[in-house]
Amino acid sequence: MVLQAFGGVGVDRTPARLLRWGWRLGCALCLLANIHMGWAQEIRFAIAQAPLTLDPRYAVDAASERINRLLYRSLVDFDAQGRPVPALATWQVHDPWHVSFTLGREGRRFHDGSWLTAQDVVATYRSLLALEDAPHAAEFANIAAMDAPNADTVVFTLKDPDADFPARLVMGILPAHLIARHHDFSRQPVGSGPLRLVEWNRTLRLERVADRQAIVLEEVRDPTVRVLKLLRGETDLLQGDLPPELVRYLKRQPGIRVEETAGTNFSYLGFNLQDPLLKNPRVRRAVALAIDRDAIIRQVLIGGSRPATAILPPEHWAGNPALQPLPYDPAQARRLLQESGLALPLKLTLKTSTDMQRLRLATILQAQMKKAGIDLRIRSLDWGTFFDDVRHGKFQLYSLTWVGVRTPDIYRRAFHSASVPPTGANRGRLRDVELDALLKRRDWPAATARIHALLPYVPLWYEGQFLALGRGLQMRAPAPDGNWDGLATITRGVSQ
Repeated sequence: MVLQAFGGVGVDRTPARLLRWGWRLGCALCLLANIHMGWAQEIRFAIAQAPLTLDPRYAVDAASERINRLLYRSLVDFDAQGRPVPALATWQVHDPWHVSFTLGREGRRFHDGSWLTAQDVVATYRSLLALEDAPHAAEFANIAAMDAPNADTVVFTLKDPDADFPARLVMGILPAHLIARHHDFSRQPVGSGPLRLVEWNRTLRLERVADRQAIVLEEVRDPTVRVLKLLRGETDLLQGDLPPELVRYLKRQPGIRVEETAGTNFSYLGFNLQDPLLKNPRVRRAVALAIDRDAIIRQVLIGGSRPATAILPPEHWAGNPALQPLPYDPAQARRLLQESGLALPLKLTLKTSTDMQRLRLATILQAQMKKAGIDLRIRSLDWGTFFDDVRHGKFQLYSLTWVGVRTPDIYRRAFHSASVPPTGANRGRLRDVELDALLKRRDWPAATARIHALLPYVPLWYEGQFLALGRGLQMRAPAPDGNWDGLATITRGVSQ
């Protein structure tokens, strides 16, 4: 694809580009002309990426996290400002070391018919702590003991005081009797959520517990094909992962309802701080200054997108509204590289997935960085290979999005020296004694300011969210974090 510079962004805004989208749609319609239409009783959801696992103890990718929220229930959930609220249980803090949770009546029937008790809660968290390779295990290392004095009560004893401990307990609860049998939850989930798994072969076939409504999730990686399936009635629902041209196209189509909302998912450019070039903070700042975020948001992203400064947005209770987005200054970026004694152009490699929108954004970053004397090379890999490379530090730069983050503990998980994978998500291998101390004190304004200065990430934007519904479907507006909770209440032809 040849991109024409526009306002500092490599993006073609000419009618010819729109004609090319129309040509692609027309050709794909011909290819799909003989595909069977129907599935009147099912609600079909075309997704860009299938989940990697349905075991909540191992889920780290967005699709897995989103579907697991529907298959399992947790003790705690969050309100719009990211504060913990009761889900399965209410809680009482007895002293800095002891917190008890009392289970309510709702959501306690597992999909295999058994009743969720305090023993299941204890077994779930004990199993998590026992798994050496579980990415979330380190978040619960402060637990000294767990007891279930009766079927409705769990008491946690902590090693050190933690005022925010209830907010950590968002893990989906598993049945203790299946944990004991080493059941494969990754492919055969058994939770107590509003949806249950029926079958997972090429598609993910689910059933809503309340009314047995069938819901099918189908992986369709090509965004144009996803749009065509919606227009032909071969799928009923799209959410996220479309370029803005296709979102605008859908808005003009009869019988298709599109809703957009401001987003909170944090997109960023990650650095490998062990790399000989990128361990230099001047080089990292030069890369950051070479990106025109405002132009990308204006021309390439959907409505509701906005510049980002930290993982948690400023409206979050632990957000930092004092942080300012990094400016676009390619001339200053070039000076920083020259002052570092580097020959230009500086050659760097960015790894990303094969998703078309992610590749497009990578290509735009490549075009922008040329003005700063940076030769950005792009390596696109299938999702599994790409994410495995990221977790194992096999990159110079990578691009990802933090999805559904609710608590400020994400900063410890992503940046503390002790959180290098597999015990955490410090994928860039940042080690900073001052930041570690701030994270231990839970001084979030100072910690986020320190992260902003160190630049282990380049904050890019909070991605807007959209939802596209086929004829007769009713579903609430998309959540700011893009979760799929609306599948629990989506209906045909009935207002909610």
